Amino acid sequence: MPPQDVASSAKDLVVAFASVTDREEFSVRPADAGDAEVVFELAAMMAVSFTVEWEPFLRSFAAVLEVPDAHVLVAESGPTVGGYLLGFEHPAFFANGPVGWVEEIAVREHLRRQHVGSRLMSAFEDGVRERGGRLVALATTRASSFYEAIGYDRYAAYYRTYL
Repeated sequence: MPPQDVASSAKDLVVAFASVTDREEFSVRPADAGDAEVVFELAAMMAVSFTVEWEPFLRSFAAVLEVPDAHVLVAESGPTVGGYLLGFEHPAFFANGPVGWVEEIAVREHLRRQHVGSRLMSAFEDGVRERGGRLVALATTRASSFYEAIGYDRYAAYYRTYL
């Protein structure tokens, strides 16, 4: 079932996350079907261009879990999921091999600056590298200091059109 009220669900989750301290380590693992609700809540909090709706999300989440070149990773500490990353790999002519693309990354606000995002990015980068990837990239206008701190360079502009 979808959360009836994302805002109140988010407040409930904040209470659950209150016990997480800087000393707790977050590990990263591939998401599974049981992670749908928490990834939905994180995606709904992260999205600015669209309102994330439960049914379309659920269809997309299930589809992405079945695609070999799509990767949904979650960072967890015990029962706490603090963030997720959605990334894809594909061949690219310019890179002389496959590249990785981070489509979405979200970390709970109160867990930022605790290495949750960097662990998600590192896990995705490691997987792309192990599969012969040459580059990982993303487009964003937010969190530039985070990406620069983990070794990313600002390189290009991002263009889009709504369909």
